[in-house]
Amino acid sequence: MKFAFCTCLLFVSLCSMGQLSGSLESNAAWYIDDDKIKLDANEAKDRVRSNSYLRLDYRLKNFTAGVQLESYESKALLNYSPKFKSVNLGTYFLNYKNDSIGLDITAGHFYEQFGSGLVLRTWEDRQLGIANSIAGGRIKYSPLPAINFTALYGKQRNGLGFNFTDGTVLGLNTDIEISSLLKIKKVIFGAGFSYVNRSYAETDTRFSKNNYLAAARANFKWKDFTADFEYAFKSKDALVEFGNARPEIQFDGDAYLLNLGYSKKGFGVNANFRRLENFGFYSQRNLSGSAYNEGRLNYLPALTKQFDYSLTNIYVYNAQPNISFEPGRNKAGELGGQVDLFYNFKKETPLGGKYGTNVTINYSQWHGLAGKYIATERKYKADKFNLGEKYYRDASLEIRKKWSTKWLSVLTYQNQFYSAKFVEESTGEVNANTLVIDNTLRLKKSKSIKLQLQHQWADGLFKNWVAVQAEYNFSTAFSVFGIDLYNYGNNDVAERLHYYNFGAAYKKGAARLQLSYGRQRGGLICVGGICRFVPESAGLNASLNYSF
Repeated sequence: MKFAFCTCLLFVSLCSMGQLSGSLESNAAWYIDDDKIKLDANEAKDRVRSNSYLRLDYRLKNFTAGVQLESYESKALLNYSPKFKSVNLGTYFLNYKNDSIGLDITAGHFYEQFGSGLVLRTWEDRQLGIANSIAGGRIKYSPLPAINFTALYGKQRNGLGFNFTDGTVLGLNTDIEISSLLKIKKVIFGAGFSYVNRSYAETDTRFSKNNYLAAARANFKWKDFTADFEYAFKSKDALVEFGNARPEIQFDGDAYLLNLGYSKKGFGVNANFRRLENFGFYSQRNLSGSAYNEGRLNYLPALTKQFDYSLTNIYVYNAQPNISFEPGRNKAGELGGQVDLFYNFKKETPLGGKYGTNVTINYSQWHGLAGKYIATERKYKADKFNLGEKYYRDASLEIRKKWSTKWLSVLTYQNQFYSAKFVEESTGEVNANTLVIDNTLRLKKSKSIKLQLQHQWADGLFKNWVAVQAEYNFSTAFSVFGIDLYNYGNNDVAERLHYYNFGAAYKKGAARLQLSYGRQRGGLICVGGICRFVPESAGLNASLNYSF
């Protein structure tokens, strides 16, 4: 608390000498009961809620100090962690950076990523309710432009203010661009090494006081071709079931990640392959698999195409890195990948037309790990690269066509297989086909119209959907919008709901205000491949963003 107080004083006393910047974000909701969606009795006690964030950064020469004040009143928005409550300092830091000597030192809260994030990534995503910074100290040092070292130590944030998880985190990382050291110019290649340790002041001798992840990676680039590979190992850790750690049952784990890419003008292909076995890593043991992503230390996004449309995001894949024993639903990780290909048909060709045509094809597929599982004894032996139960498959085609200087169309087709049995640990599976036609027409004086038509055919779970979305921009500053998702094919007639939402947005300078009213469809919401569940709700929503 003393550090936070000193940081605040620094802002007040030095504002006239340096540069002050910041931002304000507030998201508020008034939840109501309508004829189809009603709040849980406990949640209904607090119908007006908001999540608000005030960020201030002050820079003076090589020093930067920052604070983030957070408010969750009367409670956090629905399905955010209950640990987000009241008003308090969420993060604070003091940083010294001197590029001339390659030194970067931070005390307080910080976010960090080693390599791809396979062994460590802490970050903030307010939409997902993730704010898992580490509070402590971090030193970055680059004796040469081609060599970078990072060392960090601290406690991970768990909820608002000064609450932390039980474990203490130590991290070490180095990245070396070997080709630069050897003065090789035609080929670029390098290597990286990472180590992350979680320690406890453990009194139960059945648990290990230290658990760690260690990784080695290599990257390569030659002309239009790129490749990088990473292998990581996880030391033995206790099995966690229903929030309880079982010291008598411990497993180690590992991860393989391979990324390949080739691109030239008008053509490109990228491929990602990954195998995870018991590789979720948390700064507190019993948070493994937390519904709110609490205590998450490593970054394991779903390696599938990220879509922008409502119906293409009804069945979304969520990475499955953890062990789960249940007859007929045993899991120890995942194995799969995706391939993404794009091609630009040139202008003035039969398929390119006057303005050219862009085509993107994506395919992804994910399975569990094949092997021998004995659920009653909590034992398993996974095969290295044999495919187990199919969790998810996604094939999509996207065509972007500019018909004139004012009219752009995007046609998207998606074919999916989704196993709720394994991805959500519930029941059922579905094969779905989704078609989206997205049109944008620019008018005079910065006016524009956007119209989306969507339809989904599905043989299970929610069955068929239709959606219509329209947006009209009066100018670059003011717009109105409306959307309606209708689950007309649901076998349960009472569940054939319209999930409608309409509103307006206004932007002036660095400020943006949006108001909307409607219903929120329940299910997984995902950002960048990281997901969380949200409940159904209805009501009035408002958001304000301002930066300076």
